[in-house]
Amino acid sequence: MSAPFGNASEIIFAVSRAQRHLRPPPDLRPTEWAEQSVKAPIGNAIPGLIRFDNAPYQREPLDMTADPDCQRITLMWGAQVGKTMLALCAQAYRIAQNPTSQIMMQPSQGDLHTWLETKFNPLVEASDELQELIAKPRGRDGVNNQRMKSYPGGFLMFSWSGSPKTMRGRSAPFIVCDETDGYDRTAEGHPVGLLWQRAATFGDQRKLLEISTPTIKGASWIESAFEQGDGRRFHVACPHCGHHQTLRWAQVVWDKGAGGEHLPSSARYLCEAEDCGTVWSDGERVAAIRDAEKVGAGWKAERPFTGHASYHLNELYSTMRKLRDIVQSFLDKKAANDLQTFVNVSLAETWEEAGEQLKSSDLIARAERFAAPVPAGGLVLTCGVDMQEDRLELETVAWGLGEESWSVDYTVLWGDPLHGDVWDDLDAHLSRTWLHQSGAQLPISATCLDTGGRGGYTQAAYDYARGKTGRRLFAIKGVEGWGRPIVSAPSKKKSGQRARKVDLFSVGVDEAKLIVARRLAQTALGPGYCHVPDDRDAEWFAMATAEKLVTKHLRGFAVRSWHKTRDRNEALDCRVYAYAALKVINPNLPRLAKRLATDVDDDEPTPAPVETISAPRARLRASAAAQTAQAGIPPEDQEPPSAQSAAKGARQKRPKRGASWVNRW
Repeated sequence: MSAPFGNASEIIFAVSRAQRHLRPPPDLRPTEWAEQSVKAPIGNAIPGLIRFDNAPYQREPLDMTADPDCQRITLMWGAQVGKTMLALCAQAYRIAQNPTSQIMMQPSQGDLHTWLETKFNPLVEASDELQELIAKPRGRDGVNNQRMKSYPGGFLMFSWSGSPKTMRGRSAPFIVCDETDGYDRTAEGHPVGLLWQRAATFGDQRKLLEISTPTIKGASWIESAFEQGDGRRFHVACPHCGHHQTLRWAQVVWDKGAGGEHLPSSARYLCEAEDCGTVWSDGERVAAIRDAEKVGAGWKAERPFTGHASYHLNELYSTMRKLRDIVQSFLDKKAANDLQTFVNVSLAETWEEAGEQLKSSDLIARAERFAAPVPAGGLVLTCGVDMQEDRLELETVAWGLGEESWSVDYTVLWGDPLHGDVWDDLDAHLSRTWLHQSGAQLPISATCLDTGGRGGYTQAAYDYARGKTGRRLFAIKGVEGWGRPIVSAPSKKKSGQRARKVDLFSVGVDEAKLIVARRLAQTALGPGYCHVPDDRDAEWFAMATAEKLVTKHLRGFAVRSWHKTRDRNEALDCRVYAYAALKVINPNLPRLAKRLATDVDDDEPTPAPVETISAPRARLRASAAAQTAQAGIPPEDQEPPSAQSAAKGARQKRPKRGASWVNRW
């Protein structure tokens, strides 16, 4: 006969605790659950429990991730508006409240690790509920590593666009793709499309959340996805007239000082209503955002909803950012000639390339007469050398503050690079100095030599460049592809069985050409502006504008590439190589300005009288009209140098072989 159990209260407690797991969770929308359970980790602007009152525009997109009628949510959002936190809340909701298998994709493996360490893991560590559900690292109850995290009812798998292996054989009903415009193209198609197609077996249960700031017009995946959806924009009510409107950068105004300087602290927002026109303070703007849904504004769609909700939001909606800071960011980007970053990241709009191909006639019209071989603004000289089978073409460029540039000289050295004479001529040219407007003599500080070629031409360039890296002659090789740095760290290339290795620098030519093309098209004087002399022949202008940027669509990707519009483009290549040389040495331009004492009375090129420059320009225009796309110009057909180019400094005697300019550093 068994003895009676004397701990009945503990039995009742254990049974009631077990029964709690049989009770279904409360029916909460993602926003309701997040405000009760999700804590922003310490280090965020407002740590603690999530409160959507500070960002009411996050409510609807987050709730749409649980709407059975919606299968795809697109967020084309700018910076500082909480798009990453919104995605984290949606993922946490499918771990704790509605367990579902998920896939998270980032542009690269490094981006994924950064997201895990700085976003996801701190969010889990701040929530006891999520810590209890997600399997422990190296535990036996599930998986928790850099590739997958499991929990009761599902798993969270990780992938990145540069690795097709992380996408094959994987599918889940809920997919989050972050920064989609940064994804690499694969031979199979767009990574987002591949994951979305593999989730087709889940039918109506599948759901895609794609997030990104846009990039280039016509090549942006997120913009294309936004246009496919219903196009929702967040409206606010004017605190003075009640007119519903979206916040647009065109309505931001600020004052200028007596000297014409911008005053970002005076920034304010102007109501777009014609019968209102009042200005809002920062406090009124923030209040209008927080109260938008209460007064019947909020998200409004431009097109009918068919299961795809798409949202656009810019940085003006951030309640954490003041207008003065956004205006200051705009002015800084404009001064650095980097407005694309502001347009993409702050305004969440695509950047449209202005003039993908500059007309040579437009560049000719801007030609000017320099006050000296090197005008006052030029601080350092670099040279870019393009190697052809019968010549070397090289441009010497003066660089100033803000990378403003002056084309000081363009020379063609005729001769076969397989023989030594043309390299002797190059030594003689690189040993020259140019007269600065301040009276100083400037040498060439760095040179980039193109080593691309057929047969033995690459070897000939290696032989010439061998051992000269420390003396600032850099062997380079152009590498196509977007997103590459202008100049990468050098690799060692052997230039002979017993010879020393050559330091070969890789130049991201696509990105470099884009920068050069934009600056050649720039019409405003200042940082980035390219000054060209009026003594160049029309062929140089045609070569400098010989390529255009073309966008094609391959396997779901918009691919941009440079295409020649004529055979010869050496002037453009030389400018790219001279720019690469500047990036390699990375000079301290403000310090050089002080050293040169460039406090001359007129630091801009002196415009020549109309009667002296009209004839050269007329000759250039006439010559440009008569240009053909011939492959080359024999030396006897070239025009003799003008009086101005002859006065650009006396050429030194040709040095003996083995005693070139690089040996005198």
